Amino acid sequence: MDLFIDSIISALNLVMTLDAELVSIVGVSLKVSSVSTILAGFVGITAGFFIAFNTFPGKRFVITVLNTLLALPTVVIGLFVYTFISRRGIFGIFDLLYTQNAIIIGQVILIIPVVTIFTVVAISRIDERYRKTAMTLGANRLQTAYVVFREARFGIISAIIAAFGRVISEVGISMMLGGNIKGFTRTMTTAMALEYDKGSFVLAVALGLVLLGLSFGMNLLFHFFQGRTRV
Repeated sequence: MDLFIDSIISALNLVMTLDAELVSIVGVSLKVSSVSTILAGFVGITAGFFIAFNTFPGKRFVITVLNTLLALPTVVIGLFVYTFISRRGIFGIFDLLYTQNAIIIGQVILIIPVVTIFTVVAISRIDERYRKTAMTLGANRLQTAYVVFREARFGIISAIIAAFGRVISEVGISMMLGGNIKGFTRTMTTAMALEYDKGSFVLAVALGLVLLGLSFGMNLLFHFFQGRTRV
């Protein structure tokens, strides 16, 4: 019990004093997660609108595959990307392995299905009359998509928040593709795993507190915007 209390007190001290190593690790995590979410947002929202707006053979199958990918383990994605960017892989000449770019690639693959499915769901909740009315008034496909986007914006924002929450807390991709290099690719989750293995709990607990705070904030925003979609 004393170990737990002492670790919490020391961890809070690290957080309050903005320990340099702690800030560096949190900064790397926020950077790669933010870039991954932005890139996946562009791809996922576009794909979501395409799927929702069009009827094509295999549409149900595509949606089923995307739903299946929501539960895809991060280590599987890490292994898949590793085979392509390792020195013997197709993209080995670009020296991507054990860089922040490698983590971003893996995380983008991880959350594109999240953004896409949430976007499809958000659009499907919008009354079809909005789309038909816009087209009747002479709106082109882009203008129609903008009208629908305005109506579904809270659901789409929820998709982005959910995607960010997914990547900020993942460990498999960051460990396998980033290599947990201090000051460069060490994220909160990989640092926590390393500190635990070393038997050094203070920094791990401090990072855990920061991660819990971020996750709690993301969930609050997620539920707020999900609630707005029902208004």
